[in-house]
Amino acid sequence: MSLGIVLFGHGSRDPEWSAPFARLARLVGARRSEARVVTAYLEHIAPTLDEAVAALVADGAAEVVVAPIFLAPGGHVKRDLAQLAATLRVRHPSLTLRVLPTLGEADALVEAMAEWIARESC
Repeated sequence: MSLGIVLFGHGSRDPEWSAPFARLARLVGARRSEARVVTAYLEHIAPTLDEAVAALVADGAAEVVVAPIFLAPGGHVKRDLAQLAATLRVRHPSLTLRVLPTLGEADALVEAMAEWIARESC
């Protein structure tokens, strides 16, 4: 395995909160069968981003793509994720680490959300 994908979310004390992340990870994994897809969280739920990336590297990942599952690039993405990514690049210098934009920055996702809201509000 040379590619790892991390779905990175905020985290919650509510154990049911992470169910959509697990579902999304399964769906992404089905579409990218050559990659190992995992979840990681900023707080309250394991694993942390550091733990998830370390596990992927230990499994042979040469590249890790972090998908921040946040609607907009607020403080957790701009500050916390940026700092975590910088630390990971130092800790794993041979790893190619890419961080995708937040969900709300992807035109296709905003269009899909608008379509769903318009359809469901009828």
